[in-house]
Amino acid sequence: MSHAQEVTTMREVEVVEHPQIDGLHLFFDTVQYRTPHIHRELEVIWLAEGALDVRIEQTQLRVQPRELVLFHPGQLHEFRAVGAGCTFLCAQIAPELAERPYPAFARLRFDAPCPGRVLPAARYQALVDILLAMMESYLTRPEGYELSCTGRALLLLGRLVAGVPHQVLSGGEMAGQQRRNDRALRLIRFVDENYTHKINLSDFAQAEGISLGYASHFAREALGQSFQDYVDTVRFHAACQRIAAGKERLVEVYAASGFSDYRYFSRAFQKRFGLTPEEYRRAQRPVSGETRIHHSVHSLERFYSREKSLALLAEICIGRPGTENCTKAEPESWQNAEKQKNSKFV
Repeated sequence: MSHAQEVTTMREVEVVEHPQIDGLHLFFDTVQYRTPHIHRELEVIWLAEGALDVRIEQTQLRVQPRELVLFHPGQLHEFRAVGAGCTFLCAQIAPELAERPYPAFARLRFDAPCPGRVLPAARYQALVDILLAMMESYLTRPEGYELSCTGRALLLLGRLVAGVPHQVLSGGEMAGQQRRNDRALRLIRFVDENYTHKINLSDFAQAEGISLGYASHFAREALGQSFQDYVDTVRFHAACQRIAAGKERLVEVYAASGFSDYRYFSRAFQKRFGLTPEEYRRAQRPVSGETRIHHSVHSLERFYSREKSLALLAEICIGRPGTENCTKAEPESWQNAEKQKNSKFV
């Protein structure tokens, strides 16, 4: 199993590359934990397997398999799998892809992060059909696929705007959100740079010119947990990543991950996984056809090769009920929904 050995400190701003289509990136991801982060793209994920606990700024929700979730540009969010892991399809759409035909796109915010909870079933299934068809084209790359993928991305956005309640933020609201996110990212970076040794929130408060009480309140609001709980989470997932690398003894892992003693280290694994660190290490095994990529030292994610992604997509389309239309260019489910809607007025 490949692993990035170098421990680096990173600002949790995800820089999304668009190697195939300018402004559009699609991939499968199996995640155990993804640290709080932001990116400039709109992100749409569809859960193929496993449930996911999601925090979007101050909103926390549990997302079930076959649900869609939306994350706006510049919106701080965090993932945590419920159980061993969660596999999802992700589409990241750059604002400029939609801003030319729809200038308000960058300031648009959907009121419901999970469209399936507010849309009629047929209309929701149509969105999933579009996303799966877009992924198939993205992976198989037929002639002109760049056009069809871009068209489907815009079609997906158009139907979200048409069907999901939303608002357009003012310039002042956008600026306020940016200030909050900037401070949250500085807090995350502060933990990244200091979690391997004793760390005090008072040092961050002093650097920010704010009181310790306000810093504590801000940390809980921004991170969805207390400052100390977040530090413990970072240390735990850093240890998991080091164990997965298989290059260090456990006594070296706990010390390098910031744990004060081995008993504290062992209790963290018992609490989260019901396993000792030794049992967790024995459970790790490489998976053929997969490549591990980590955005930071304490995220646990697995991204897939093109061949493995095609196999996953085939399994979704053929083996799961409700996705029979996933490779159709014009999903019948949306057409049927439109007929049902319009029949009321005939």
